[in-house]
Amino acid sequence: MNDMGLNTIEQIKSFLEGVREVEFHVRSTEEKYAWIQGVLIKFKYATLKKPDKGIIFNYIRKMTGYSRQQLNRLVFQYKKKGHIIRQYLNKNKFPRKYIRSDIELLIKTDNAHSRLSGPATKKILEREYLVYGRREYQNIAKISFSHIYNLRARKEYHRKALFLAKTRPSPSNIGERAKPCPYGKPGYIRVDSVHQGDRDGQKGVYHINAVDEITQFEIVASVERINEACLIPVLRKLLQQFPFVIIEFHSDNGSEYINKLVAKLLNGLLIRLTKSRARQTNDNALVESKNGAVIRKLMGYAHIPQKYAEKINSFYFDFLNEYLNFHRPCFFPETITDSKGKQKKVYRYQNMMTPYEKLKSIPEADSFLKKGITFAILDTIAMKISDNQAAERMVKARSLLFDKIIEQA
Repeated sequence: MNDMGLNTIEQIKSFLEGVREVEFHVRSTEEKYAWIQGVLIKFKYATLKKPDKGIIFNYIRKMTGYSRQQLNRLVFQYKKKGHIIRQYLNKNKFPRKYIRSDIELLIKTDNAHSRLSGPATKKILEREYLVYGRREYQNIAKISFSHIYNLRARKEYHRKALFLAKTRPSPSNIGERAKPCPYGKPGYIRVDSVHQGDRDGQKGVYHINAVDEITQFEIVASVERINEACLIPVLRKLLQQFPFVIIEFHSDNGSEYINKLVAKLLNGLLIRLTKSRARQTNDNALVESKNGAVIRKLMGYAHIPQKYAEKINSFYFDFLNEYLNFHRPCFFPETITDSKGKQKKVYRYQNMMTPYEKLKSIPEADSFLKKGITFAILDTIAMKISDNQAAERMVKARSLLFDKIIEQA
């Protein structure tokens, strides 16, 4: 390092303030250490006052780029021993059982067989030596199949190995991972799909279940396949069936909803798309419970061919959805806080009501309704027939639907 022009503390101070520049070159760590020792001797570091020591210390840091902790260790070594030398650690190491030539044989084997499992690879290495008598495999043939994976993790292996890595999931930036937080307002729906089984390699219909978080207002639909031609029109119709404005559309991370087509549809309707958070199984719990309590209970688990999706949709939109929302009571939780501040949900009988009654009970409920929809219109639907009459009508329509499916099966 060329610092011949810096001979006093004042010159060092000016240099640190950026007044002067010094050109320096380093060839090795040993040269750096020798230079540091020379500076400490040149300025008689041990005899300097504390402010001057700080100037010299900062000067060495700026020139060498060492951290404060590392430079403290070097200065301490100089003060204790009178010199600075590079110290090498003598670590106790076990001798390597599998050397570079063994790793190259493993690479050769993996490349030839497209990287088999550990046990299969060990068997091949054993056979190369024991069956075919290839002496270069004598050492590597003794390897345990668990240690094969350790060798595969080494850098020298990765430089030459040609293997197919495991498929890595590509994270989707569509939708926002968020906790369902409707704040007591309707319009935050939870959506999930239910598949109606396979038979002889043929897929069954898919049911789409959408439930509002606060009112439990539920709309069910059916599609033949989860694709653009089938899903988007049915989703649009499903969203139109809710009497209130939809604010948020929440699903799990399945690709049937977390995709560009659904995102485009919801963006056009000014609906926020969210998806469940990792390791938070309760984010979509409401709709999943409705899958069992409603869809599986009414439609069963047996295979229904995809061609009946349109007939099932007619049953849903003409009978089932009206029954679920205007005539089927639901429990609504009440949050209780005990003396210790712990909260729990209780389900009281007096809080049981239909989703429509729950909607009407929300303060300023009129403000949440869609344009052109009033409670007078909805009351007409609710009072048209009784709960039992609506249930009997729905069950009769379901029986006719299943009769047609069975006749044509």
